[in-house]
Amino acid sequence: MRIELVKRPQHSVLFSALSPLIALLLTLVAGAVLFALMGKAPLTSLYVYFVEPLLDVWSLHELMVKAAPLILIAVGLSLCYRSNNWNIGAEGQFIAGAIAGSILPVMFPDFQSWIVLPLILLMGMAGGAAYGSIPAFLKVRFNTNEILTSLMLVYVAQFFLDWLVRGPWRNPEGYNFPETRQFNDSAILPEIWTASGRAHWGIVLALIAALGLWFLLSRTMKGFEIRVLGSSPRAGRFAGFSAGKMTFFVFLVSGALAGLAGISEVSGAIGQLRTSISPGYGFTAIIVAFLGRLNPLGIVAAGFVLALSYLGGEAAQVAIGISEKSARVFQGMILFFVLASDTLIHYRIRLVPTPVGKLAGKTAAKSAEKE
Repeated sequence: MRIELVKRPQHSVLFSALSPLIALLLTLVAGAVLFALMGKAPLTSLYVYFVEPLLDVWSLHELMVKAAPLILIAVGLSLCYRSNNWNIGAEGQFIAGAIAGSILPVMFPDFQSWIVLPLILLMGMAGGAAYGSIPAFLKVRFNTNEILTSLMLVYVAQFFLDWLVRGPWRNPEGYNFPETRQFNDSAILPEIWTASGRAHWGIVLALIAALGLWFLLSRTMKGFEIRVLGSSPRAGRFAGFSAGKMTFFVFLVSGALAGLAGISEVSGAIGQLRTSISPGYGFTAIIVAFLGRLNPLGIVAAGFVLALSYLGGEAAQVAIGISEKSARVFQGMILFFVLASDTLIHYRIRLVPTPVGKLAGKTAAKSAEKE
């Protein structure tokens, strides 16, 4: 007996639209079971995790702070995935953008002008794009697997950041802590509402990026090219589209947006480079991209949902005493249920019995081997 997935001739449009909601509902049910197994009250725990972080203005600001990098990275990843290029290294591009954008405020702290902030944002985008171009070049030139190369480059970026802030960029007045000097005021991404919280203009940049890429995908020839090459590379070649050029294009755009997210996080939320500047935004953004169905507008909503999982996890650690790893399980469950729902919508499960003759032949072969 074996299990096969058989493609449905027609899939339900209604269930396709409801798939993310179904996945979230299943995550809540599985989360309730998980809390019960840990000896916690399920309803109280779910309230602390998903509702309590939305009840005050400060938490809403924190929600925007955490949603901004997730949305920026995920909308860039959606271009890659829709073109059938699997960029798994957005975390490294995030770090590369943060490093490149920090050159001015760290190495030239006395340079203060209104032009500093636009410059560091552009440098962050350039750094992320340059880092994203590495797996693109390796794929186009040597046919390497972009999943492996982009993922391995994450660790290169992390170790390089660690070396920088512990070595040449360490703050000489920082009492030997592994961090750079604080950014000057010219290099700080300003807050949107200074009186009520610390949400900065990164969320505005994220929304602009989402609208821009939605327009590109749905209203431009380049978007049509992305969709064709992603769904049918052979048809794209017949149409004269270049898969190599597309690989470079989507990796550059994805890397630039991840780099923008990196420098926005450092400039807006942290104010300096440290050994760790991300709780895993680059990897969580993969979940955001698929939860948003690779649609930039859907990704905006998905970004806030996953940002809530960060806030809820922090609240649950304090209120009900669960570990950080337990809190992060929800992010994995969301991705699992999204992929499972989509698979069952497009495919049906079929149990195929093993033919009697074939089974007898295998049994005889095994007996002969033993003898």
